[in-house]
Amino acid sequence: MTGAALGADALVAGLLARCTFPAAGTRVTCAVSGGPDSMALLVLATHAGCVATAHHVDHGLRPVSRDEGALVRTLCRDLGADFVETRLRVEPGSNLEARARDARRAVLPPDAMTGHTLDDQAETVLVNLLRGAGTAGTAAMAPGHRHPLLAVRRAETHALCRALDIRTADDESNRDPRHQRNRVRAEVLPLLAEIARRDVAPLLARHATLARDDEALLEELAAALDVTDARALCAAPLPLARRAVRRWLAGVHPPDLATVDRVLDVARGHALACHVEGGREVRRRAQRLTIRPTARV
Repeated sequence: MTGAALGADALVAGLLARCTFPAAGTRVTCAVSGGPDSMALLVLATHAGCVATAHHVDHGLRPVSRDEGALVRTLCRDLGADFVETRLRVEPGSNLEARARDARRAVLPPDAMTGHTLDDQAETVLVNLLRGAGTAGTAAMAPGHRHPLLAVRRAETHALCRALDIRTADDESNRDPRHQRNRVRAEVLPLLAEIARRDVAPLLARHATLARDDEALLEELAAALDVTDARALCAAPLPLARRAVRRWLAGVHPPDLATVDRVLDVARGHALACHVEGGREVRRRAQRLTIRPTARV
């Protein structure tokens, strides 16, 4: 075995030690775009002993998209993995990135693994902060089988592909400054690192872990609170009361803070009723809160 092969084997072994793949022999699906992160995901999944199927989605947005599918197919052949390709048509226009993401999610198996890395986790924390997200948003992506590379750096997935001489796709849209995440990656994170005089990605990823632990505890406490008991709701700490109300009102979209606070005003007796999403209203009677369709006039 050559020195290069030994070095590649050591690199694979070192990365696998930080991944969260299921047990060897488990059938898994990997979302593989053809970029270095997702190609590394497929390589590591097969080296972990998983029986992998690569799902590639061609959005038809770029002339080279067919070539990217060919790269994934070739790697699958070399690794002995199955290959599934889905071709979509996403029309150009506003919110293109979000619409392409939604279309991709709609056709991928719900348990498909993704190649998100620690760097993606750090970006997600910042993007969600910019959107005004609370603890749940900054908890970002949960580690586990769906995101097995969250302890791996982007530079390491690129190095793995180079070490194994794997051809990968270069999606120029990842450098388009019109997309918020790209500017966070190219401008915000480097500036934060310069100000902090250290690599901030691991700090942000650690924050996500801590926020996720806090989120789990608060959700458990909120679930135990009887939100229909006005006295109990008013006696609870405000952050817990708000969380309990938010859980109670959950619908297509999470209720905003103003809606949650209106419900708490009803619980406190400051209002008799209030309107909430979905043509519903919350009322208080005999210290009990009820939610029902808004009465038609």
